[in-house]
Amino acid sequence: MIRIGLTGWGDQEDLYPNRTQAKDKLRLYGQYFSTVEVDSSFYAVQPRDRMARWASETPESFSFIVKAYQGMTGHLRGKPYFASTSEMYKAFRESLEPVIEAGKMQAALFQYPPWFECNRDNVNELREVKLRMEGIPCVIEFRHQSWYADNMRERTLHFLKEQGWIHSVCDEPQAGPGSIPIVPVATDSRMTLVRMHGRNVSGWQQNGAPNWRETRYLYRYNEQELSEWKVYLEQLQEQSEDVFVIFNNNSAGDAATNAQMMMELLGQPIKPFPDRTEPEKEEGPEQLELF
Repeated sequence: MIRIGLTGWGDQEDLYPNRTQAKDKLRLYGQYFSTVEVDSSFYAVQPRDRMARWASETPESFSFIVKAYQGMTGHLRGKPYFASTSEMYKAFRESLEPVIEAGKMQAALFQYPPWFECNRDNVNELREVKLRMEGIPCVIEFRHQSWYADNMRERTLHFLKEQGWIHSVCDEPQAGPGSIPIVPVATDSRMTLVRMHGRNVSGWQQNGAPNWRETRYLYRYNEQELSEWKVYLEQLQEQSEDVFVIFNNNSAGDAATNAQMMMELLGQPIKPFPDRTEPEKEEGPEQLELF
């Protein structure tokens, strides 16, 4: 099965009638898509009660892909929040328990930074992470080309299979060593994750520049590009039972539209977005001039 979703639900304005409250958005999101990537967990380990509420607000067949906390993937800058690595992993695992108990935990996503190169120390780090996350499906996403260099690609894929990592296949700008090519290969027979980041080459490598978060994922896929990906998805479905596709190109709100375009290409039913046109204000009675 190919399942389509988005990164987060709070900023997906196309999905919600005007003036929809934040507390109602996930419930409405679940009417359009059957999966979501939780990205707030990257910035802070989410409280158990919040995760439990999210699980309760979604349909029975819904599933969550939860992004690993930034301290677990080498992104953290500044003073650590947790006293130790063990405490950090313990807190993250405990936060997932309500979603696991609800049967809606698809996987934890470990997205490593562009400076996480293919070397012995980092390979050993990945082995340790898998031990700490034992029993929970884990997806890995690289952002350094060295993992897929000509002499390393097959060795990387073999290592992921051997260690039980689920491969994240990405579409992103080809902008030097800090970006990876499309590698449509599954490493797990149960699941493959696809993340659609857009193809904004000029905005991809601007970390730290003003408004870089607003421009990095500024891209709308056209039908031809999505048709090419339809072929990739069908190839991946032959390798994995389930393929999850997450659209992350939302700097200008394009993710939801592109996700539905892909669903249509795959012959999946879609629910039309609500009409967000503001009603025209009625003019009041004409003020008579008294003087």
